Parts: sequence; C-alpha cells; structure tokens
Amino acid sequence: MPYAANGEVDLYYEVDGEGSDERDVDAVAVCGELGYGPWQWGWQHAAVAGPYRAVVPATRGTGDSDAPPGPYTVGGLAADLDAVLADAGVDAVHLIGVGLGGMVALHAALHSGRVRKVALVGTAAYGGVRGSGAPAGSEDSSEVGLDPDPLWADPADPDALASSLRAVLTDDFLDRQPDVVSRIVEWRAREDAGREAWEAGREALRSFDLSDRLYEVTNEALVLHGSEDRVCPPAKGEELAEGLPRGEFHGVEGAGHLANVEASREVNDRILDFFEGE
Repeated sequence: MPYAANGEVDLYYEVDGEGSDERDVDAVAVCGELGYGPWQWGWQHAAVAGPYRAVVPATRGTGDSDAPPGPYTVGGLAADLDAVLADAGVDAVHLIGVGLGGMVALHAALHSGRVRKVALVGTAAYGGVRGSGAPAGSEDSSEVGLDPDPLWADPADPDALASSLRAVLTDDFLDRQPDVVSRIVEWRAREDAGREAWEAGREALRSFDLSDRLYEVTNEALVLHGSEDRVCPPAKGEELAEGLPRGEFHGVEGAGHLANVEASREVNDRILDFFEGE
C-alpha cells in the first residue's frame, strides 16, 4: 500500500490506470470534501482510470492517512497533495475537487507547477465569511461561501451517517437508491474523519478566502454545481466561475452538493470532455 510523507504526516493513496504516453497530462488526482474518505470518488474512479492514471489520496484525518492535531489549513492540505503527487511520480496533473477539496485544488493551481486544468464541484471562492476570516453563521449568511456543519456525522453512529446525507444528496436520490445509501453509510463508518480531525479540517475551510486573488488562477477551470446544493449555494459557484479568468460554469440540474455522486454520468462526461479539450 503506497504512502507519501509530508513531514511527519503519512498519507495513504491509491493509483489506478496507466494513462497514455501520448498525452501531455496522463494523471488526474482528486481532492475530497471535508471529513469524507476516499469512498466519495467511487463514482469517478472507473471513468478516470481508463484514459488517465487516477490518483486517489485519503485526506489527512480520513481513511488510512494520519490524523495529526489541528488546525489544518488549505495550504497544508495542498502540500499533502503535492507530496502524494511527487511520491507517485506525477509531473503534470488535472485536478477534481469537491467543496473543501475544490479549495485545495484552487490553492494548488495557484502555487504548484504540476497542475494543469481544475474541475471544481460544489465549491466557493471562500469558506467562511468573505473578507473576515470569521466562522460561518457569524454574519449575513449570504456571505458564507460553504456551510460545513451539515456534513458532520459521527462515524460510529450509522443513523447519523445516513441522516446527514440529506444535506448533500437530494431526497429523490436517497429515496430511489436505498442500497446505495446503505453502502455509503458502511464506507463512511470505515473511512470518514473523527470529530477532532473534522474540526481541524473545518478550520481550513473557515480560513480560506481566495476571492481577491482569483484573477491569479490562470488555469482552465470547470465549475460544476448541483442546482439543489444546500451546503454551497449555486450562486457561489457562479461567482467563482465569473472570478476565474478561464472559468466556465455548468449547473447540474436536480443534483445536490455531491453532484459527482448522484449525477455521476453527466459530471464525468463534462469533466472528461473538459480535460480532453484543447
């Protein structure tokens, strides 16, 4: 099992697929939502690992990665990603990020020479209250980029794990897919962050604000947002895309925050077309 080291923090990751020598970029790496383990990428894995090498890290605090004391920062999480990519021998990569993971992808795009294109799902340009660094809920909620509180559930409480999915997936999806919900609950129980690591990651999200520097992110960026996202309103995705010099916004009709899960076919098609485009 491969592990990368960022200082004293060991980070578990998996690589699948062989990519192609004919591509300028033969690898795609994923950056996960706050507190969620690698299970969240089960809907993208097969699609990505065909044409690319798929690099799937377990964010610090989740899965088999270390859970050092917090608080965490988006810059630190991006350094974790860079350590994984270096260990995997990846020199050029496209990134997919959801929520907090999208913020990590944006930071990496701004600071790392490895990053080419970024696909951002349910992501905002800032995590807490714009321009203040204050926690969500402390001021006008319209200025909150992403409200992480509904994401939390104790991995030891199956009922809480199932109930909290109603914040990130639509009722229609949950009611139609009871077997999928049961599997997600099992995966979350094994892989999701405990409370201390979750709170440490929450601090990374709260303190993130790239709204005044989006113009510096010159990478091509695809912003995908579920129309029913109750964690990060679609207007925040539109705002993000408008602020990025090469940003493009697409709404995913009828999907919640985890649009990559419940509308995986549409999301995967859009992302792969975006990565393949010149």
